[in-house]
Amino acid sequence: MLVVNGITKRYGDQIILEDVSFAVNRGDRMGLIGPNGCGKTTLLRIIAGLERPDSGNVTFQPKGLRIGFLPQGLHVPEDTLIGDLLEPHRVELAHVETELARISDQIARAEGDDAEALMAVYDRTLDRLTFLSLQVSESQAENVLATLGLQDLGLSTPVHELSGGQKTRLSLARVLLSDAELLLLDEPTNHLDIEMLEWLEEWLARIEGGVLIVSHDRTFLDQTVNQILDLDETTHTVRVYDGNFSAYLAMYLTEREKQMAAYRDQEYEIRRMRQDIAHTKEQARRVERSTIDDQQRRYAKKVARKATSRERKLTRYMKSDQRVEKPREGWRMKLEFAKPKHRGQDVLITEDLAIGYPGFEPLLVDVNLHLRAGARVALTGANGLGKTTLLRTISGSMDPFAGRVRLGPSIQLGYMAQEQEVLDPDRSSLALIREAAPMSETEARAFLHYYLLSGEDPLRPISSLSYGERSRLMLALLVAEGSNFLLLDEPINHLDIPSRSRFEAALSMYDGTVIAVVHDRYFIQSFATEVWVVGDRGVRVIL
Repeated sequence: MLVVNGITKRYGDQIILEDVSFAVNRGDRMGLIGPNGCGKTTLLRIIAGLERPDSGNVTFQPKGLRIGFLPQGLHVPEDTLIGDLLEPHRVELAHVETELARISDQIARAEGDDAEALMAVYDRTLDRLTFLSLQVSESQAENVLATLGLQDLGLSTPVHELSGGQKTRLSLARVLLSDAELLLLDEPTNHLDIEMLEWLEEWLARIEGGVLIVSHDRTFLDQTVNQILDLDETTHTVRVYDGNFSAYLAMYLTEREKQMAAYRDQEYEIRRMRQDIAHTKEQARRVERSTIDDQQRRYAKKVARKATSRERKLTRYMKSDQRVEKPREGWRMKLEFAKPKHRGQDVLITEDLAIGYPGFEPLLVDVNLHLRAGARVALTGANGLGKTTLLRTISGSMDPFAGRVRLGPSIQLGYMAQEQEVLDPDRSSLALIREAAPMSETEARAFLHYYLLSGEDPLRPISSLSYGERSRLMLALLVAEGSNFLLLDEPINHLDIPSRSRFEAALSMYDGTVIAVVHDRYFIQSFATEVWVVGDRGVRVIL
């Protein structure tokens, strides 16, 4: 269906893609992964024909292949109606219906040859009307809207009335209803809750064509793809792995372990050879200095020449392609959160809690929760049902409608909101940590190292840090301030897979109590000791 051959793309002097080649066949589900900014979206746009490569080509088989492209964001005129966007044939259908009525009136007044000619036009117009009627399925469009949480929006609603999240889901609905044979999906899981994600997975499983997906949702990739395209940020090339994300990760880690073992063996052998060469040279020098016997001196010089020859051979090997390179430190890791050590102390108790916003009906009622020390809670559920409101009420930044929230003794609560604007963009990580806790510079650097902020990172201004680095810094600040109970609101929502893995690595070293609002099922499975599901104006606890 799709052949990408030797694609290279540069922006100025910066290489984005270099000699990228792969193929998508019918039935293939390919996941394109890599850090933010490495060129994934650029590659999709080149395939979709929205950008031109510097070299290489994209071929479709057959040539008229129907392509559905989901970009990040909905780019249409603001006065476009939802119905016209989801069913582009609707406008033409209305026009053809009007035209057919006009021709019918002409036939009623025509005679002879004119009537026969008009009948031929009528038949062709009727065929077109029949075809368009088959393309327009209002019930299917409404079903997709309902599944994506847009059921309250009529097909006559203009796009400008939608929120950012609604526009993203509408753009997804548009592509899914396009009857495309090849889908190019750039972050299709944005703004989808778990129920919507599971519906999308089932939808994609039924598609007979090919799919190329850019996603940071690892469980979604596990459920939907049968191949992984790993776009390397250093070489700017892709490598194809068979299987889903978990199979890719296992294969990558196995290869890395083998490379690391080979690298260690090589380094041991290089050290042994260097020591042997140095020892031989020194032995030859001692013999030359200690004797005037010409034969022994000639033998010592011969030994020295052999050592020099071995040294040159080692130097050539060090510069050759045969040398095993040390594997780069990467984000790919399998984490196992340790089981909580202490579960005795009460951390949080809610009693008949009702929460919401003044002037509106309560979002949640009769919420009775009991949380003990060391627990790690994944708070999940559909969007807009009260997850963030519950965290704000627990933190004390919102008052409950009814009931009460009780924190255990000696509990120091830390709240990490979705917004990162609370960080001063002009300050450095090192300065903020030393302000939060009495540490020397050495101690602060060592502390930040645990949160994967090392080297020059602690000295950089916050404005130059990535979203992932800022998230890890916010976590570090809460821990440095002595928080033993963390409320994390969508801490990995805008992070790519590498940044999510690094945040999880930082969080795995925290032994306090955590409630995290998350939709990432991969994170939930490895992190949570219990799951709180918000729905039907209540909270259901799953242990």
